[in-house]
Amino acid sequence: MNIAHNIQELKKSIPDHVRIVTVSKMQPVSALNEAYQAGNRIFGENKTRELVLKHAQLPSDIHWHFIGHLQSNKVKYLASFISLIHSIDSLNLLKEVNKEAFKYNRVIDCLLQFHIASEETKFGLDMAEARLILESDEYKKMANISIAGVMGMSSFSDDMNLVRQEFRNLHDYFVTLKSSYFTHSDSFKVLSMGMSGDYQIAIEEGSNMVRIGTAVFGERQY
Repeated sequence: MNIAHNIQELKKSIPDHVRIVTVSKMQPVSALNEAYQAGNRIFGENKTRELVLKHAQLPSDIHWHFIGHLQSNKVKYLASFISLIHSIDSLNLLKEVNKEAFKYNRVIDCLLQFHIASEETKFGLDMAEARLILESDEYKKMANISIAGVMGMSSFSDDMNLVRQEFRNLHDYFVTLKSSYFTHSDSFKVLSMGMSGDYQIAIEEGSNMVRIGTAVFGERQY
């Protein structure tokens, strides 16, 4: 497995304006080091403990993204260093991030996670729930978080027309929130959608951040 070669080939297939989050969950530190030596600086993890351990062992200029379902009681372990949380799916979680970020005098970038897939097992907001968060007095008082955009995960399906429609729906949510709540905000700009199996469709539908693991590291060994 030539990780550097995979990264090189991946970058050839992705426009310059699209950021790649290298999904490194369950990968050994040695594999992350290879990706780092190849130029990658953004890594995505979905388990708090694994992320904290890797953060302690790897260079300090890495931007760590949390891409999994985040429990409120785990935020404190990430607040001192996390660059972006992709998975804000409740006001309570956002409040916890704000509280913990305050302790470190930081502003933590966050994405609102929308439920766009047909599977009920995936987490995420609908538009009504997102509006309730953004229109709440509690959110308006938060000084230590910044809503930087939206994230969504498509259905695990071979039906690429379905996947494309789900990405199109998330793009529409992004545009709606931008025009309704973030018109004058330069920081609301991230549309995070697309993984190894569907990132090209996601980019066609407006994604500017893709989460790629298998195409970099190969199939994960469970």
